[in-house]
Amino acid sequence: MTFISLIRRIGNALRNRYLILVDPARFARSVGVNLGRNVRFYGASPGMFGSEPWLITLGDNVHIVSGCHFVNHDGGVLILRHRFPDLEITKPIKVGSNVYIGLNCTIMPGVTIGDNVIIGAGSVVSKDIPPNSVAAGVPARVIKTLDEYLEKAQSISLGFGALSAKDKEAALKKHFNVAG
Repeated sequence: MTFISLIRRIGNALRNRYLILVDPARFARSVGVNLGRNVRFYGASPGMFGSEPWLITLGDNVHIVSGCHFVNHDGGVLILRHRFPDLEITKPIKVGSNVYIGLNCTIMPGVTIGDNVIIGAGSVVSKDIPPNSVAAGVPARVIKTLDEYLEKAQSISLGFGALSAKDKEAALKKHFNVAG
């Protein structure tokens, strides 16, 4: 590796780190992820899109929390390549619109997540998730419909969702009797 190529690599790594912090959607686009409108990342990381980010499509109004990973390929084939040099398993990932992907989720190769879906924290999504559902677990499975989730959420809601961040903090502190 030449000195100039090393400087370029360092420059690209610094640029990516900067983009991840200030504009994670722009970072995702820069590595090839196909993004819809209003895609939000809450804690993006450099390797979250794996080695084939151009095979990932995220719809409109998608929210992805920190620690999530999108895996487009099966790396296990590497130990068989000495016998089958052409062995390759790589598949696209498609996430529909109006989707929330919780903390530390892994989305596996070939998965399609439908519209209006919530993926629970820590889930490993290895099969397609149908629209209008809530899925969780390892492996992720549908645990309820989105309507069932909404009914429960409305029954236990504190009613602070539309408040500004500052007003919400004050309301939560008052509600839970927390000083400070």
